[in-house]
Amino acid sequence: MNDMREETLIRVRVSAGARREQVEEEDGTLMIAVKEPAAGNAANARVREIMAERFGVGLSAVRIANGHRKGSKLLRIIRR
Repeated sequence: MNDMREETLIRVRVSAGARREQVEEEDGTLMIAVKEPAAGNAANARVREIMAERFGVGLSAVRIANGHRKGSKLLRIIRR
């Protein structure tokens, strides 16, 4: 069986607790504002949902590779 999958790494900067949700690109980094708070991993969960929708993949295909507890993150998107 041939496991053909493509991984994409994306740098993001997350602002939790924003008044409105927003996604913009600035100098190769996605700036993502989410309404959810950083506490309880809620903001990270919402960022994963946004990215899964944006890339047309399931939620399990979006992983935080680096920066779990920081505003700057590196996300891994896995496409099969």
